[in-house]
Amino acid sequence: MTSSPQRALPHPDRLLPAGPPELDIARELYGQVAGLPLVSPHGHVDAAVLARDEPFPDPAALLVSPDHYVTRLLHTQGVPLEQLGVPARGARGTGAPLEAEAPPQPAPREVWRLLCRYWPVFRGTAMRLWLEHELAELFGINQPLTEQTADQTYDQVTACLERPDMRPRALFHRFGLEVLATTNSPLEDLAAHRALQDDPAWDGQVVPTFRPDVLIEPGETRQWNDLLDQLGRVSGIDTGSYRGYIAALEGRRAAFQALGATATDHGHFSVEACALSEPEASRLYDRLRLGRRQPGDEEAFRSHMLMEMARMSADDGLVMQLHPGVWRNHDTAAHARFGPDIGADFPVATNFTASLHQLLDRFGSHPGFRAVAFTVDETVFSRELAPMASYYPALWLGAPWWFLDAPSAMTRFWSAVTETAGFSKLAGFVDDTRAYCSIPARHDVARRAYCSFLSRLVAEHRLGQPDARDLAVDFSYRSPKAAFRLG
Repeated sequence: MTSSPQRALPHPDRLLPAGPPELDIARELYGQVAGLPLVSPHGHVDAAVLARDEPFPDPAALLVSPDHYVTRLLHTQGVPLEQLGVPARGARGTGAPLEAEAPPQPAPREVWRLLCRYWPVFRGTAMRLWLEHELAELFGINQPLTEQTADQTYDQVTACLERPDMRPRALFHRFGLEVLATTNSPLEDLAAHRALQDDPAWDGQVVPTFRPDVLIEPGETRQWNDLLDQLGRVSGIDTGSYRGYIAALEGRRAAFQALGATATDHGHFSVEACALSEPEASRLYDRLRLGRRQPGDEEAFRSHMLMEMARMSADDGLVMQLHPGVWRNHDTAAHARFGPDIGADFPVATNFTASLHQLLDRFGSHPGFRAVAFTVDETVFSRELAPMASYYPALWLGAPWWFLDAPSAMTRFWSAVTETAGFSKLAGFVDDTRAYCSIPARHDVARRAYCSFLSRLVAEHRLGQPDARDLAVDFSYRSPKAAFRLG
């Protein structure tokens, strides 16, 4: 697949309105926020990348293979994930191949050639906006990728990656990152976070986020018991009883906070939260541990534990992120071969009003509690989330994420929620990425789209320009710091 030559990219007015007066207003607003520091309160970059500070190995390993936004779109054209450098990892993502001998990895240059061959597939997508930004800002490539220029651009990126200013720590400062949050299992030892905290040569802020999903979603009995035993070992608390299990989770939360954590993260299929009494919860825990589960036990336990997570957040102040409504690992064969997080996760209809009734009834006005709700179900923007956030002090609206972190989808979200909930309950933007170099590109797209949205309100005299300036800075910088208690 080839593409005809085009003008230099990216365009300086990309995503801004087509003409005056909105264009002039949006340019002025964007000028105010373009250089603000980046606050990344929800992401999936491994802290070890910064702790080790090793050069990135090659263009494909940096820009293609780890980014399921990119590999997913290439996969739509029938390109096998193996050919994109996605390693076979086993169903749990442990790094161990399923076969006795893992298939050979493709040469990085071949992966890059595939990206260039299928570059036209990215037309009109957010992924192309992000990649064009990265290629131009970091590597000086401001023309569309083509099959003819694949080797030339590969060599150009490779040469850049050899420079000291392209190492992870140097890029952290070049990106203007003020704080970067990672996502971590309670079972992790957080060694990379401790290494950064103890390193006198490191002056950045990288904080963990507490993600307990695997511990409160009872899976196959033996496997879940193994995880709970690991929790006992890492926390130093016996998890043989329900009380011990709760104490171990509380202990791990405290350990995360000691390393700077300000939030938890919960990505269950549903956010239904219903509390059980302690005796009921203890009996249920014992049944699940012993493999004597009854119909509905797993759902009841998860629902109860979401209430417990909210109770803990009210006590310790960790912000509770809720992002339900995703059918994960939809492609079961690919999941068995490559593990999770390969792009085969898809939205389903989601309910917040009924599911969160007990949780918000108990904690929605609690001064120590805060929840940030994300969704990939557009139907709940104005029907459920905006009205709830317009009432409960504790509920904030998370950024449009995953399939909705594209300009038009983000604009639909802001249009749907701000008329009811106002702007003060918006939590800004989260990049939600494993692709380190895409962080500034994703934030730039969001800032441009938001300034464009505000410019229309100013042009329609629904918002004064001084207010729009203030709101642009809120969205880009102040709101995520406030929402996620990053101070």
